[in-house]
Amino acid sequence: MEHAQHLARRPFPWRTATVVVGAVATVELVALLAMGAARLVSPAQGRSATAAPARHVAPVPPPPPSQPLRPRAKVSVLVLNGNGRAGAAGREAATLRALGYRIGGTHNAPRHDYARSMVMYVPGWAKEARRAAGDAGIALVAPVDGLGRARLRGSSVVVLLGS
Repeated sequence: MEHAQHLARRPFPWRTATVVVGAVATVELVALLAMGAARLVSPAQGRSATAAPARHVAPVPPPPPSQPLRPRAKVSVLVLNGNGRAGAAGREAATLRALGYRIGGTHNAPRHDYARSMVMYVPGWAKEARRAAGDAGIALVAPVDGLGRARLRGSSVVVLLGS
């Protein structure tokens, strides 16, 4: 019992232990930062000594040649009236025909509440669609979505007229 009383009288040095633990953590942090900085400065040197020998990798083939822009006479355009104004598709088709486009047809869109006009295209006809959009003064160009091949009537570009 005598020695237990002796322990109870001496307080634990919490302040000293806290300072020691903080110093050790600071030293570890500085060491980690130094290792990270060394790795950023010379990443190739750090890896070259331990890296496995390079394996032969097949060269990446060049991208296929870009298809030239087709002439307007080869671009068939379907014009859809999506704003509900009578004759809007016919007027736009006449404008596009005067510019040299082939008109695949003029029809009413499934809805008449489109807020903006847009030009849509089937895969492989994006360049021609952007040119047609520029010719028609339409800013929105996107891939065809929601129209089946039968409804396109052989056209590769669709002009949908909105409000």
